[in-house]
Amino acid sequence: MSATPEQLWQRFQTHYTEFPKLGLAVDLSRMNFGDDYMAQMQPHLDRAFASMSALEAGAIANPDEKRMVGHYWLRNAALAPTPELRQEIEDTLVSIEKFTEEVHTGETVRGAGGPFKRLLVVGIGGSALGPQFVAHALGQPDRDRMVVHFFDNTDPDGMDKVLAVIGGDLDRTLCLVISKSGGTKETRNGLLEAKAAYARNGLRFEAHAVAVTGVGSELDKYAVQNGWLRRFPMWDWVGGRTSECSAVGLLPAALQGLAIRELLAGAKACDDVTRTPTVAGNPAAQMALMWHYAGGGRGRKDLVVLPYKDRLELFSKYLQQLIMESLGKERDLDGLVVNQGLAVYGNKGSTDQHAYVQQLRDGVLNFFVTFIEVLADRAGDSIEVEPGTTSGDFLSGFLLGTRQALHENGRESITLTVREVTPFAIGVLIALFERAVGLYATLVNINAYHQPGVEAGKKAAGAVLSLQSKLTAFLNANRGRSYTPAQLAEVLGTKGQEETIFKIGEHLAANVGRGVQKAAGTSPADTKFTAS
Repeated sequence: MSATPEQLWQRFQTHYTEFPKLGLAVDLSRMNFGDDYMAQMQPHLDRAFASMSALEAGAIANPDEKRMVGHYWLRNAALAPTPELRQEIEDTLVSIEKFTEEVHTGETVRGAGGPFKRLLVVGIGGSALGPQFVAHALGQPDRDRMVVHFFDNTDPDGMDKVLAVIGGDLDRTLCLVISKSGGTKETRNGLLEAKAAYARNGLRFEAHAVAVTGVGSELDKYAVQNGWLRRFPMWDWVGGRTSECSAVGLLPAALQGLAIRELLAGAKACDDVTRTPTVAGNPAAQMALMWHYAGGGRGRKDLVVLPYKDRLELFSKYLQQLIMESLGKERDLDGLVVNQGLAVYGNKGSTDQHAYVQQLRDGVLNFFVTFIEVLADRAGDSIEVEPGTTSGDFLSGFLLGTRQALHENGRESITLTVREVTPFAIGVLIALFERAVGLYATLVNINAYHQPGVEAGKKAAGAVLSLQSKLTAFLNANRGRSYTPAQLAEVLGTKGQEETIFKIGEHLAANVGRGVQKAAGTSPADTKFTAS
């Protein structure tokens, strides 16, 4: 049952908080927690604040990997636990700015066809999602210093599509390869595909290549051996999903022409505010408590992110990794099986009014919403699309109307409000959700900074590719003979892997030049594969 307008107004006055230093407001009034909920949670929140303080001071906050967690130091190097780390952070920022200036002037760093005007970023996961979000949110096509493109997957067709957009500008395209370990296969594949594309165009890839990687990593060694233009560091105390304020995010943003010092200032300002050890004064604590309340501390409801601004369209995609990779854990810090998590999805308003808002309003109640409201419509004046009404007025009306319609049907929501989309505001939003994730993780007693499930997927993929090598070697050694999946499993000593063999063979047969033919049967079991 929804509250009356009078009750809702009173609740709004109680649970709406403005944070002037951040240009941010948080409205919790449409979350139906009880009056005593905050007080009940305060002891748990106190432990979360203490844990966060220890993390920022350099404690081993990622016990599985015996690592510190230091992404907060990236926007305030003075917090780093050693003078050496502090100097590395500051020196890296200066190096980013110096290199960016050299690229933009085109005097000492330039492509084969002249000064660089495009940037190809090769990365995956946190090495792409943050830079993509920031590039989309802050880019100004008429003012950007470089046009940014991404290889963010190991999909050959996707890479061909990006290269087609770059077209004849490859000789003026800088290539930035981002991988902490240098061993990430998707990024390695993107590097090799990019290198091949440059070679096809008669270009020396190394003269266009820059690395962001761990010192001494495979990629670092490769870049040194092949004389790449420049290398920038990634540190083991910065996870990919929290790396936007490192060279991972700052270098592509700077090259695009964005104000990275303002983004860092916004993140730092948010960090300062979200260290406040009270709920009323801490927007990240408010959000973490609402996540805990909505999902009963077990993630029983999904988080739907609805930014009413095209520039924030990729924010939900960015938050999917930040939140789901951090909080989706099988075991807690005590080793107990808890299967924690918080599912995140979303697109943008008012596009969603014509998509899944219908289900949010009337369907299964397994979610809560975070609306993101941006007050400023555009930089200049707007025309009236109806008397006294602009397009931006409609956007605002749809947000407020949707929020009210959901409330009337018992659907809960948080609303975050910022004045406009600026580098400072984006820094605030990034830091806000990073801190909320950290606090919530302590509330539910999990390690937010490792990703064992991701590593399990990589190992499983490696096993598939190993089986593929055995399969192709056997077929090539027995040309002219056809085999069913069961026969192949028998001779390869991989009984129980018949389905995987079928899928591998089917994929190889569908691609030109892979040397495998498929003869379909009445069922997958009857299908036969032959080396062509």
